[in-house]
Amino acid sequence: MGQKANARRVEKNEARSFVKYIRTSPQKLNLVAQMIRGKKAETAMIDLEFSQKRVAQDVRKALQSAIANAENNHGLDIDRLVVSEATVGKSIVMRRFRARARGRAARIEKKFSNLTLVVKEQEA
Repeated sequence: MGQKANARRVEKNEARSFVKYIRTSPQKLNLVAQMIRGKKAETAMIDLEFSQKRVAQDVRKALQSAIANAENNHGLDIDRLVVSEATVGKSIVMRRFRARARGRAARIEKKFSNLTLVVKEQEA
């Protein structure tokens, strides 16, 4: 009688997580996402744990969420998970103004990003 179930956005052996409004530019976030693409989930978690980049902690939380979704929602084996996709997109831009010389103003753009992680269960 209630709402119909939503169609799956990923394959049967995949799980995803989506994070909105990460407070960093897409270019900086993509450097961290590039670091984990195609790696085993366990190795990617370790790489993110010891990365010097500030945004790596946000990516690590997103990866933990994708792994939890795979285990709890889709019944996948977490030991065989691989990061198949790590997609970065633009989000909102906060615009601020800063006083400059001779009565002028300069615009400062504070960019936000979106991150989509897809983990896939590899065949044994």
